[in-house]
Amino acid sequence: MSILATEKEKEFMIVNMGPHHPSMHGVLRLIVTLDGEDVIDCEPILGYLHRGMEKIAENRTIIQYLPYVTRWDYLATMFTEAITVNGPEQLGNIRVPKRASYIRVIMLELSRIASHLLWLGPFMADIGAQTPFFYIFRERELVYDLFEAATGMRMMHNYFRIGGVAADLPYGWIDKCLDFCDYFLTGVAEYQKLITRNPIFLERVEGVGIIGGEEAINWGLSGPMLRASGIEWDLRKVDHYECYDEFDWEVQWQKEGDSLARYLVRIGEMTESVKIIQQALEGIPGGPYENLEIRCFDRESDPERNDFENRFISKKPSPTFELTKQELYARVEAPKGELGIFLIGDQSGFPWRWKIRPPGFINLQILPQLVKRMKLADIMTILGSIDIIMGEVDR
Repeated sequence: MSILATEKEKEFMIVNMGPHHPSMHGVLRLIVTLDGEDVIDCEPILGYLHRGMEKIAENRTIIQYLPYVTRWDYLATMFTEAITVNGPEQLGNIRVPKRASYIRVIMLELSRIASHLLWLGPFMADIGAQTPFFYIFRERELVYDLFEAATGMRMMHNYFRIGGVAADLPYGWIDKCLDFCDYFLTGVAEYQKLITRNPIFLERVEGVGIIGGEEAINWGLSGPMLRASGIEWDLRKVDHYECYDEFDWEVQWQKEGDSLARYLVRIGEMTESVKIIQQALEGIPGGPYENLEIRCFDRESDPERNDFENRFISKKPSPTFELTKQELYARVEAPKGELGIFLIGDQSGFPWRWKIRPPGFINLQILPQLVKRMKLADIMTILGSIDIIMGEVDR
């Protein structure tokens, strides 16, 4: 009788994971209810990195807001810039020159590779493999060198513009990028040899955090999370944005829906990105890198502007781009999933509403359900396989 009584009175243990835990990938806090080693419940607490990004957008012109957006997902910065200019371009019906579109695709795919690399290293470190963590920085450094040569910045590029890009590719950049592609393919092969068939790795990820196809759709998941559950859905194929239709590449997907499938999808995406970059570099057309017609923004001619006071660039206001009175949802396939903005124009230079749809935030919703009835050690595996960045989760 006494044994039964003690079982009823058994108390669960409540543990805080984060927000300063080294493997939390930023300032995420999980309140985990444990029964021994088994997870009974898990509640994510967000908002430690909230900076009011949507509100800031409402009193900045698009040009002024561009440097802010790289701080959402600070590992895949080109995608946040792409979505910020794609929305106004669709509102204003602005054509992007062919060369600019090719340059954008090259930059986006390089950014995808950099993001997936910095997912792979910490994910492997979380489940006990330290070596890949040092390897990935070697390749990622080369991507950042290419970014620095083209944009002047390593992480926060501020490179995309409405109607094109800020600057053309420098002399010799294309050859340098082609060399990187050849080298990187050997790097990916090295990762696969090191990780994919490793019995300890497989033991940690196979069958952990399984999500079915229908479940993934119901939760609104996107990106590798969705494609690892057997659904071939990639916005580059679906929406035909930029010039992805002109290249020969395959959507990477797996049927299993576990952490291993998500790993395989991302590894496959890196090789596909290299294929896209190589084709874009070989077929890049000539011509302008920016649609200069949209530079002629409507502005009353002011005789005072030519005075001595106004001669200096610093005195001139940044060019404004008027957003027409309509609403629009624009989206791109970011490394973590569908990154979208819902934009309402108000016939002024500022957006009336700028709603960000971050992939990480929506993919994170399913975490409590995935970790229930798993072991405590599996939380890190599952959280790592979701691939979140707190900058875009909290905005």
